[in-house]
Amino acid sequence: MKAIYLTALAAFLWGCQPVSKTADDPAPQTESSVQSPEWAKDAVIYQINTRQYSEAGTFKAVEADLARIKSLGVDILWFMPIHPIGEAKRKGSMGSPYAVKDFQAVNPDLGTLEDFKSLVDAAHAMDMKVIIDWVANHTAWDNFLITEHPEYYTRNENGEMQHPPETDWYDVADLDYSQDGLRDYMAESLLYWVRDVGIDGYRCDVAGMVPTDFWNSVRPKLDAIKPVFMLAEWQEPELHEKAFDASYAWRWKEIMQDIVKGKADATDMAGYYTDYQTQWPKGAMRMSYTENHDQNTWDGSTGEIYGDSFEAVLALSFVGDGIPLIYNGQEAGNQKRLEFFEKDLIEWGNHPDEELITKLIDLKESHSVLWNGEWGEPLEVLTSSYPREVLSFVRKDANSAIVGVFNLSDTALDVQISGEAMQGKYKTFSSAGSVTLTPKTNLSLQPWEYRIYIR
Repeated sequence: MKAIYLTALAAFLWGCQPVSKTADDPAPQTESSVQSPEWAKDAVIYQINTRQYSEAGTFKAVEADLARIKSLGVDILWFMPIHPIGEAKRKGSMGSPYAVKDFQAVNPDLGTLEDFKSLVDAAHAMDMKVIIDWVANHTAWDNFLITEHPEYYTRNENGEMQHPPETDWYDVADLDYSQDGLRDYMAESLLYWVRDVGIDGYRCDVAGMVPTDFWNSVRPKLDAIKPVFMLAEWQEPELHEKAFDASYAWRWKEIMQDIVKGKADATDMAGYYTDYQTQWPKGAMRMSYTENHDQNTWDGSTGEIYGDSFEAVLALSFVGDGIPLIYNGQEAGNQKRLEFFEKDLIEWGNHPDEELITKLIDLKESHSVLWNGEWGEPLEVLTSSYPREVLSFVRKDANSAIVGVFNLSDTALDVQISGEAMQGKYKTFSSAGSVTLTPKTNLSLQPWEYRIYIR
């Protein structure tokens, strides 16, 4: 029976509470053999919850809206699981999309395989890539593997199939990767969607609950078909060494939420960026986000979690080291907690956040210092006269620079920012104005106010 390690999980998919890391594992920086596709260099990810995206809840409805999504500037479309959902031990009336009944089919509620292929082709025609959620750790209780290959499943002390230990995921059965047949089946299924349907990679659910050597073995097979992008829902440096381009920046999210609660401060966030540069494989992308499907449903809306700090947090996710994520509906200011096991439509409408998100995406994509992984420039923390309240930094190369100053507190401050690296004349992100930054620059900042300077 495989060992299960849950310490890196930041949010269980069905609402059980994990033990979170307080710091990244101390380890020397390593090299990665992963060759990330060049199209990921300035990519922003947009997550699509197809069920809740439209009244119809179908691939066709998403395809009809691709031009609007493209206008935001996003590059990678991440679809939550598109497979048929199990009925045995189902939660709610519609079930969890993470309870997969057939890894090589599509959920008829979302449309047909041809509908999905059409959506992929349409996205490609607009120069967007498509990745799908992949649930390698477990299956629905009525997946055909249960009866045809019962040896693929882990057992409890009574010899019975079991749900993943230490979780409340009762609607799924835990898989056993000591079985070579399971590995072959899962690898072939992963290859199928890239080879025969044309997708561009995967977001891998609870990736660290599957042996790393499985991911390491399948990545080169996928790349042999086409360059793919692999995102791990986990927080371990070793996953980047041979398998994954990107992983969840749970620590970033946890620090930011603790700052809002008064349990952490800007020095903790500065420490996160330092750890990222020194303890993770070179080129590893960490996905920073203000919302995704788990957080929206189980933790709360962005308004509930971040309140007045939200705009600053969102901006930091774009200009700090990391690959940003936008969850569908954020551009519309959706504040509804979407049901996980039922139909629950996103509240769409015009909202100022759409313009902000579009501007932030354009800023990231037009300035190479903000690009992802090996293509971007490291973040250099500047000295602040209020280091616990204000995070200030520069990302620069020989031709350009971005300076960020973030008041991560609910207090108005007159702060001095110091550092030779920021000296120069800049444009301001929030207006058409310009400003000259000296090695010692004084600024007045309102609570949660941020400044982005562009050179």
